[in-house]
Amino acid sequence: MITMDDIIREGHPTLRAVAKEVPIPPTAEDVELGKEMLQFLKNSQDPVKAEELNLRGGVGLAAPQLDISKRIIAVHVPSVDPEKPENGISTVMYNPKILSHSVQEACLGEGEGCLSVDREVPGYVVRAARITVSYFDSEGEKHKIRLKNYNAIVVQHEIDHINGIMFYDHIDEKNPLHLKDGVLVIE
Repeated sequence: MITMDDIIREGHPTLRAVAKEVPIPPTAEDVELGKEMLQFLKNSQDPVKAEELNLRGGVGLAAPQLDISKRIIAVHVPSVDPEKPENGISTVMYNPKILSHSVQEACLGEGEGCLSVDREVPGYVVRAARITVSYFDSEGEKHKIRLKNYNAIVVQHEIDHINGIMFYDHIDEKNPLHLKDGVLVIE
């Protein structure tokens, strides 16, 4: 079971490395890792389990955050609308790639956080509002999905991790709270 002790923190060289692709279909070891990563996210969002296991809440986790330099990400974003559970996303992606993105940009109103960063980093992290992503699942089947707004931001954050990029690399150092016209702010 993955706990906060397994997550490496900023400054660790693995977080700045470009992760290696995994073989498709994924090995049994990679499939198990993906399942454990997704379970960690579910546990971190369960108030009882999170307190019991001392977990910080998270919606995404990338293998490099566990000091495993592989192109594996897990995302678990429950739908805020119980009538439309399909508006959430809960999956493990092997070798995910962003195929295309919108010109429209978006950011989270309260900024982004990261399980590998133990400090507040103020500033807007501007990303594409909509993306199309291809990835393989644990069976080795290829998928292509379109994501928008919050789900798109979460997946871009995790794909950044497998490319050695931290969320604060996107923040304008000189003016962290400045936004260009037209950027969608998601509250």
